Amino acid sequence: MPGKVTRASAVLLFLGALAYTAWVLEVVVRTGLDPVRAYVSELAAADQPLGGLFRATDLVAGLLVLAGAVLGLLAARAAAGTAPEPGVPSWARTDAGRSGRRPWLLAGWAALALFGAATAVDSRLPLSCAPTADPECAARETAGLVPATHTAHAVSSGLAMTAALLAMVALTVAARRYGLWRPLARTGPVLVALELAATAWTLAAVAAFESGRGLWALGAGQRLQVLLVAVWTGVLAVSVAREGAPTRRGHAPRATARRRSTG
Repeated sequence: MPGKVTRASAVLLFLGALAYTAWVLEVVVRTGLDPVRAYVSELAAADQPLGGLFRATDLVAGLLVLAGAVLGLLAARAAAGTAPEPGVPSWARTDAGRSGRRPWLLAGWAALALFGAATAVDSRLPLSCAPTADPECAARETAGLVPATHTAHAVSSGLAMTAALLAMVALTVAARRYGLWRPLARTGPVLVALELAATAWTLAAVAAFESGRGLWALGAGQRLQVLLVAVWTGVLAVSVAREGAPTRRGHAPRATARRRSTG
């Protein structure tokens, strides 16, 4: 059962990462929005021709990541403090002789679940129009004459990206501190650093736009920010799948084999 849960978590996370990059369809489909200037969420605005498609892919992405993260969190909590058992991946248990609950691991899975939930909610709170492409929409937004979903969308989007950052940091720290998920331990720090830079760029561009000082390539910065979250989630999924892969019958995992040879 633990192996099945691990594989299910990995598959769900990987599919969620793919769905979260659905906005790249704008490369081959005419949307009428400038990807260098427009918010990613403007693709899903209520007045956009493909808005329904992008709202659906955001909903699917959020639910998939939520489900994958919940499975990871449940596995980690259930195995915390127990002795190693065959078939239980190392990330889902506490090492022998160590009684801690691996707080970075639990916090990371919880933050990733929150990111998925907030993304799903965000898809149900679309903008009514595209403020970076429509001056009238921008003017109504500044005057507070747009639906309340604009404010709610800003809150849910901010919550989603904050949770994504927390998950990226916490699970990357967990991978390195607890000796887990070799691909994530290797690439995670670089992805986190790039994500922080992209987030700073996006926040600065949003501030500039809202104060009437231009867009500062807002769309490009936010697309980089979203893409890095998807790439990191994909790396996490691959890492979980590799570490949770069943070994061939008659062959002990390398860590177990080393313990036996030194015992």
